[in-house]
Amino acid sequence: QVQLVESGGGLVQPGGSLKLSCVASGSIFSLNLMGWYRQAPGKERELVARITRFMITAYTDFSRGRFTISRDNAKNTVYLQMNSLKPEDTAVYYCNMRVPSGLDYWGQGTQVTVSS
Repeated sequence: QVQLVESGGGLVQPGGSLKLSCVASGSIFSLNLMGWYRQAPGKERELVARITRFMITAYTDFSRGRFTISRDNAKNTVYLQMNSLKPEDTAVYYCNMRVPSGLDYWGQGTQVTVSS
């Protein structure tokens, strides 16, 4: 059974930093495409960043330069380092794992709130 467990969310002031973690189980982690998505109230879920099994990363316009995605295959963990956070980054952040068959798995989400 595949399971993704996120942690690291919380309340942070504008300009601050947070590091999210997602631990995966039930799959061969090193083979999978890992990603972080977010969903703000009243908005659709959107991609934040992705990292392939070959450590190739991809970012969106709002995450490039401020966020860094990384993975540790030995720990079955993907990270999202978020710096220079803005109020508009407030959202529930979800970990995503796409296995080679194309099937997607999701974590339960972790709330990130950027507010003074």
